[in-house]
Amino acid sequence: MIRSMLYATDLGLYAPYVMQHALAMARTFKADLYVVHVVEPIGLFAESVLQSYLDDEALNDWQAQGLKRVMASIEQRVLDSFREELADGEQDLLLIRSVRVIQGDPAQAILVQAEKLSVDLLIVGSHSQGPGVATPLGRTAARVLQLSEVPVYLVPLLQCRRSDDV
Repeated sequence: MIRSMLYATDLGLYAPYVMQHALAMARTFKADLYVVHVVEPIGLFAESVLQSYLDDEALNDWQAQGLKRVMASIEQRVLDSFREELADGEQDLLLIRSVRVIQGDPAQAILVQAEKLSVDLLIVGSHSQGPGVATPLGRTAARVLQLSEVPVYLVPLLQCRRSDDV
């Protein structure tokens, strides 16, 4: 029985399409839906740029508070986009128990959240790239599929299937 699900979004072009699948599954099973978006840590180059322009105190302040503000801003953007897309679907919004934006390796962070929340199903898109992508499965989706201890509902890109049919 599926009582709770975790939808992992990359906020990419096809995220609304994958979200519709997640909401349909949540409605079908009357399940709680959790949403997570993972932000990869800033790279060494970006960090070195910050270090060259900020003094130690400003850099520490940015690391302590700036990152929290950025993450909160992304989380608010995700919530706002859901509200905008689901303007007529107030019931669908009620299915979403929480939206979290966290930092880390995407696949690993998704799996940690799935374990923390004890979800019964993970929902991910096959990849965020558009038509013309040579690989049918993105790096994060592949790793989640390989390492997940719960079933994974993988949503393929519609455009990829259509181009294969031609």
